[in-house]
Amino acid sequence: MVRRYLTLIASVVIMLCVGGVYAWSIFVPPLRADYGLTTAQTQIVFGFTIAVFAIVMILAGKMEKRFGARTTTLVGLVLFVAGYLMASLSNGSVVYILVGIGILSGAGIGCCYLSALVSPVKWFPDKKGIVVGLSVAGFGGGAILLSRIAERLLNNDMDVLLIFRRIGLLYGLIILISLCFLLPPERKEGSKEASGRSVVSLVKDRGLLGLFFGMFAGTFAGLMVVGNLKPLGLSYGVPESQATLGISLLALGNMLGRILWGYVSDRMRERTSIILALSFLSVATLALLLVSWHGVLFLVVALAIGMGFGANFVLYAREVSHIYGVDNLGLIYPYIFLAYGLAGLSGPAIGGRLFDMTQTYTLPIVVSAMICAVGIAIYNLLAKKAAEQQEVDL
Repeated sequence: MVRRYLTLIASVVIMLCVGGVYAWSIFVPPLRADYGLTTAQTQIVFGFTIAVFAIVMILAGKMEKRFGARTTTLVGLVLFVAGYLMASLSNGSVVYILVGIGILSGAGIGCCYLSALVSPVKWFPDKKGIVVGLSVAGFGGGAILLSRIAERLLNNDMDVLLIFRRIGLLYGLIILISLCFLLPPERKEGSKEASGRSVVSLVKDRGLLGLFFGMFAGTFAGLMVVGNLKPLGLSYGVPESQATLGISLLALGNMLGRILWGYVSDRMRERTSIILALSFLSVATLALLLVSWHGVLFLVVALAIGMGFGANFVLYAREVSHIYGVDNLGLIYPYIFLAYGLAGLSGPAIGGRLFDMTQTYTLPIVVSAMICAVGIAIYNLLAKKAAEQQEVDL
């Protein structure tokens, strides 16, 4: 049916637009040089964007359930465009940039991401893994696309605030066109219902807690590397050109990994893909200790870590839709996604702090790998207990 493929394509396009949030670092130098922002201030803006994005997804899930994906995306579109326009008119004021991009656009991203995630899954309930993988691959690729666009405009001496305005208007138009193709399928009877469940009941759900801890472990390790990759490579003697290239390869791995793990998860038993992905990320992270042997190894490891990191944005959404039903993905998954927000606040900061204490990235690398291992143990234990409880209830 053509309608479901149009929905999938529209979802990927929307994800490409809002996924540009990961290209924020390209705006940091001009904001510092032209408007006097400190590095800390630029990172506070980025941190707010990620945190608001994760929190607003909970509200977006309820909105999507009640009003549908199109309305939710439209609200996100308005917030996203308003945020970038406010930043473009800020005259470099960190407060206006924080409110515009950190809060308004962050909220817009949360609404658009949620709608673009759940819409195609409803059309492909038998291929949840690969469909989620394709959708969120767009989000991973958004950083590559926007960094290319912004780099070219900056090289042509365009003011960074004017770039914000063009991003808001251009991406807003693309999202507006795309949301018209987020077409809902006919609702089927007998679907699982979770809308009546309270937050307290969700917190007591061992299966959900297992998914939360698993996602925190995976995104903590991934974000620790994302936030520190270039200086980490330089500290181990990797040439600067290769350390910089490693950033692009990690982003590429992040995008490709989302598709690959989506494909893999559709062909594996329950829980196996999550345990395998966390194990893969743990080993890939530890491999950073070997990059001093050869610079090319750093590039390979960066690609592998990106692939392991990307798994987090596929496997947990897929598992939620499997356990709680496709119709409840938008309601339940945002609570799991809060683990990503928590990891975003802690992973890069703890990695940097441990480096300041030891003047080496060895300890941050080992800690990240250990957290992945602990995440495997906690997830596996809670998932087993949830399955046993379900058998008893039956």
